[in-house]
Amino acid sequence: MRVVFAGTPDVALPSLDALLSSSHEVVAVLTRPDAAKGRSKRLVPSPVGRRALDLGLPLLRPGHPRDPVFQAQLRELAPDCVPVVAYGALLPPGALEIPARGWVNLHFSLLPAWRGAAPVQRALMAGAKTTGATTFLIDAGLDSGPVYRTLTTRIDPAETAGEVLARLAVDGAGLLVDTLDAVAAGAEPEPQPDTGISLAPKVTVADARLDWTASAARLHDLVRGCSPHPGAWTTYGGDRFKILRSRIADPADLAPGRLRVGRLGVWAGTGAGTLELVTVQPIGKRPMDAAAWGRGLRDDDPWLR
Repeated sequence: MRVVFAGTPDVALPSLDALLSSSHEVVAVLTRPDAAKGRSKRLVPSPVGRRALDLGLPLLRPGHPRDPVFQAQLRELAPDCVPVVAYGALLPPGALEIPARGWVNLHFSLLPAWRGAAPVQRALMAGAKTTGATTFLIDAGLDSGPVYRTLTTRIDPAETAGEVLARLAVDGAGLLVDTLDAVAAGAEPEPQPDTGISLAPKVTVADARLDWTASAARLHDLVRGCSPHPGAWTTYGGDRFKILRSRIADPADLAPGRLRVGRLGVWAGTGAGTLELVTVQPIGKRPMDAAAWGRGLRDDDPWLR
């Protein structure tokens, strides 16, 4: 099939690469506009845009897919299908109706669970033991279209959202290509069930704050789900810092938020159990081993708040 690939961040790159190695013809790439980066605010392409430019692929970067100029360009390209991985903009009806076989999205959850922008993060924050990826035909709803195919994977108790997402990006690339092969052969998607629906809105900084009266298990899941972005955070001595990795430790007699600093580690009391801090990031600094951070703490205020 003739396809226009739509995607923006790094997580979409394995799918673009897989499509370029498949029997399908990638006639153009659609991505979000260049964004300002760094102190200079220099405009730079998205990771997908950069890959398309490096490969000499035609690149579409509309401010929004409702732009009539963009829609005219898409009609002229006449794609059979538009595969999508984390493109990052809502698609209006005028754009959805252009490709003959529609827009086929690779979503990183087992739909109808975790519809929305942060499916992997929200799954880990909720303590999920499994997750997966789904390919579906985009409709006017939020990740509500009929499903083509799925894959399921277990979540390791120590994995972060970034690690799970990177793994699903690679596995999902094969799923997307298999789905397009099936679409080309005439496959039709099946409606999603009406039960088991959950939402996965973007994780905000407020969502990522650690409440030390919660259990160690719940806090550990929040740390994993928010790593690497936006990063679960708390304060020490009035200064904010992030906890990027943790582990559930053997219970210790520590009040919620109280620290115990040892030669080889740092532990914090919680509402139920003890959490070991593994990797932290003080404000304005790079991520560092929590034990090294702990060696510089004051003895007169051993509390996280």
